[in-house]
Amino acid sequence: MAKERKEKKGAAQEPERPPEAARHSAKETPRLKARFQKEVAPALMKEFEVKNPMAVPHLHKIVVNMGVGEATQNAKVLDPAVNELGQITGQKPVVTRAKKSIAAFKVREGQPIGAMVTLRGDRMYEFLDRLVNVVLPRVRDFRGVSTKSFDGRGNYTLGLHDQLIFPEIDYAKVDKLKGMNVTIVTTAGSDDEARALLRHLGMPFRA
Repeated sequence: MAKERKEKKGAAQEPERPPEAARHSAKETPRLKARFQKEVAPALMKEFEVKNPMAVPHLHKIVVNMGVGEATQNAKVLDPAVNELGQITGQKPVVTRAKKSIAAFKVREGQPIGAMVTLRGDRMYEFLDRLVNVVLPRVRDFRGVSTKSFDGRGNYTLGLHDQLIFPEIDYAKVDKLKGMNVTIVTTAGSDDEARALLRHLGMPFRA
């Protein structure tokens, strides 16, 4: 009996091996993030003569903002915008509100006027990957994005005319076209560094 109890005790102490499905359930590194680590970062270090890998310009966050002016008259029109922005980004949007009252536009302070999502980490890389490789090529007569939309601090803003260029949106369920701004915030110290970063990541700048 003592020997049997000893064997059971030893068996209990042996760590359980995770099932095969669990071992493969860990999320893979996004394709664009892996590309940045293996190809883009070394290329930028060489291009800008950066010796410290931590000083290499990289993505910080991506902010997708959808303004809905009609919400000042009817707050319910925000619901489709919030829903569509959530489908596009894979993250729940937050409702944006007016910071001050503007009488000419009949806008009161605190009134809901749009929706916004801030993407970081893996979702940020996944969104940018889809944007440059799937979404932008769907734009009619697309000839590249402007190189002049940097803000002087290494951040880039891209304006999109409607949400239908995103494959996640069902054309039959769209009641109205809605434009949006995509702001890519980087750690670059200059627009030149940010432009090089985005170019290496596949941003199709206009020639």
